Amino acid sequence: MDSGAPEPSLYTVKALFILDNDDNRLLAKYYDPKLYPSMKEQRNFEKHVFNKTHKTDSEIAFLEGMTIVYKSSIDLFLYVVGSANENELMLMTVLNCLSESLNLMLRKNVEKRSLVENLDGVFLVVDEIVDGGVILESDPQQVIQKVNFKVLQSAKEQIKWSILK
Repeated sequence: MDSGAPEPSLYTVKALFILDNDDNRLLAKYYDPKLYPSMKEQRNFEKHVFNKTHKTDSEIAFLEGMTIVYKSSIDLFLYVVGSANENELMLMTVLNCLSESLNLMLRKNVEKRSLVENLDGVFLVVDEIVDGGVILESDPQQVIQKVNFKVLQSAKEQIKWSILK
């Protein structure tokens, strides 16, 4: 029995990226290697998405066969990309978790300067939310707890190695 609907998949997120208000990439993770395999293709896609979304008030766009949910914050634009038939609510859950996690981590100062100064933590946040395109966590409190634990573990390792030297 073929209903024509695609098979459900855990691989919900195709890409996640953060741009500043001048269309400069601050962070990008592409989870589908076939989607945009080269850096040039990725940047062209990001430019196209930015040009279509940066002056609108909506939260969702459909471009190049992709479903894109997005949010702006001061001088940042956060984007989560899924396939054309992906559930927008699932993508929006990822976007909201990312936004709230950054809000908690950066102490409500979600803007370019603080994001760049804490980029290592931002990458940890992204990795706690999505891994390989699979949504792992949607609760910002849990994300921040896990990130803080990893940062604490890393600091303990560094102290241990400096003592051993």
